[in-house]
Amino acid sequence: MYAARKIVPLSNKHSLQWVQNYTTRTKIPIANLSKGAKGSAILATNVMRSFFDNGLIDDARALFDEMPERDVVMWTAMIAGYTSCNQYVHAWTVFCEMVNNWENPNAFTLSNVLKACKSLQCLARGGLVHGMAIKLGLEGSLYVDNALMDMYATCCISMEDACSIFRDMKEKNMVTWTTLITGYTHRGDGYGGLQVFREMLLDEAELNPHSFSIAIRACAAIGSNTFGRQIQAAVIKNGLGSNLPVMNSMLDMYCRCGFLSEANAYFYEMSEKNLITWNTLLAGYERLGSKEALNIFSQMESEGFRPNCFTFTSITAACANLAVLNCGQQVHGGIICRGLQGNLVLANALIDMYAKCGSIADSRKIFREMSDRNLVSWTSMMIGYGAHGYGKEAVKLFDEMVVSGIRPDRIVFMAVLSACSHAGLIDEGLRCFESMSNYNVTPDQEIYGCVVDLLGRGGRVEEAYQLIKGMPFKPNESVWGALLGACKAHKLPRMGKLAALKVLDLRPNKVGAYVMLSNIYAAEGKWGESARMRKLMRRTGSRKEAGRSWIEVRNQVYSFVVGDKVGSHTEWAHGVVELLILHMKEAGYIPDLHCLIHDLEDGT
Repeated sequence: MYAARKIVPLSNKHSLQWVQNYTTRTKIPIANLSKGAKGSAILATNVMRSFFDNGLIDDARALFDEMPERDVVMWTAMIAGYTSCNQYVHAWTVFCEMVNNWENPNAFTLSNVLKACKSLQCLARGGLVHGMAIKLGLEGSLYVDNALMDMYATCCISMEDACSIFRDMKEKNMVTWTTLITGYTHRGDGYGGLQVFREMLLDEAELNPHSFSIAIRACAAIGSNTFGRQIQAAVIKNGLGSNLPVMNSMLDMYCRCGFLSEANAYFYEMSEKNLITWNTLLAGYERLGSKEALNIFSQMESEGFRPNCFTFTSITAACANLAVLNCGQQVHGGIICRGLQGNLVLANALIDMYAKCGSIADSRKIFREMSDRNLVSWTSMMIGYGAHGYGKEAVKLFDEMVVSGIRPDRIVFMAVLSACSHAGLIDEGLRCFESMSNYNVTPDQEIYGCVVDLLGRGGRVEEAYQLIKGMPFKPNESVWGALLGACKAHKLPRMGKLAALKVLDLRPNKVGAYVMLSNIYAAEGKWGESARMRKLMRRTGSRKEAGRSWIEVRNQVYSFVVGDKVGSHTEWAHGVVELLILHMKEAGYIPDLHCLIHDLEDGT
């Protein structure tokens, strides 16, 4: 068969005539193209594939529609082309047309349409294709079985159906094993994925880099550095220690397990690096909130690597975590210079970054300028409004989002409730809470915790307690903790004692609850009970986590921890505090020290 030459894009008209002219002009003997079939059909199929490879989907469809006769190869090429271009609905539509035209699909047809079903997350359609495979006697095909297993692993709520296909397969290859490992790993079941990988080794199945990469991903999913090292030894034993995708997976495993020093050492030992390598290390430092992420980004650029959307997403998140506005603005400039400002994920990251860095006006500007918004965009803006105390704006934005046709989820309701709580908008918050059923969102522990906090901050503590009593499930520590905070703020020792005991019953090492109880008993003059609470607190071995604050001054980030006495910046901070105390005294402010009784014992 003669290979098709480089094709000039068509004008979507007279495509078939063009193909026929092409065969005449190039003097390709039709007999050489296909015995007993029209040569133009085979050439048209090759041209169609070329169109899909170059993203010319409309041209491929125009050529397909003009063909007077279509065989199974052409139908399959059309379905495969749509699937490769992420046009899964069109792929399914063509498959239905094929069946309605009484053209029996082959194994390659079914494997491609199953990929479309998987990507559409449509189990019902996948089940129909499975039934057709059985009817046509294609269930034993390796291509079909692998595609069926992949579809069931992705679309089902469990791995049972995928495992059933796997067990019934008479023939397995490395794709079969890797597909099953991937199915377990992608749903967060790293142990299941590693068990399949172990069976793969015992079966002496052929291993490839992807098999090891996905097994390493399984180790990362369960946070097991130990299993990861064992697989690394197997990688070296199989001569894949220098394979770049495998090395990148190992680096990702170290990062996700929290072993940044090991990840850093492994990174510098790598014989080869690409942009994925740098992005992996950068994301690792960003997840742990380390300012080293900024240095990694600078080093990456200095070595000639051009950052992409994934790079900018991680570095923007790092700037947000560190609240370094100046660095965030520079990153934003880099995004604009590379023409990536229209990227939806990056725009969402910038909204979050500016909000966390204190510039809610910039967050709002980016949000309003977005041509396309998704649920994350609206949620990020609501969270930003809430953090800055703009509760009314958050509620207004929630109403705008609903009108725009986007359905709120659990996180959206948490953002709105938190915003209302901090702004004292109790009635608005309760209205949002009561509307959750309209969107098929069921309140969970965190939602109830937000509503308890909302009522508690507004002084409606008894109402918050009644809400807890009416919960459809047993309240957890965070719900009782919200009530405890409200009791402390409004000086309600009786209910505070109840809430503190509930918290300690659920989480015995909760330091704040011991401190609260001790203070309540001390205020009541029950010094013995107060001392007993302190003694129990010391026995737990826990300490109240010290608060940390940081501020950016002249491109330098300074952090402060309660009790810091070393460093020039702490001296400046103490000087500012003394000045504030002086102004407070001049204003006649009298501090309420009641809640600080005996807090010196726990070092906070």
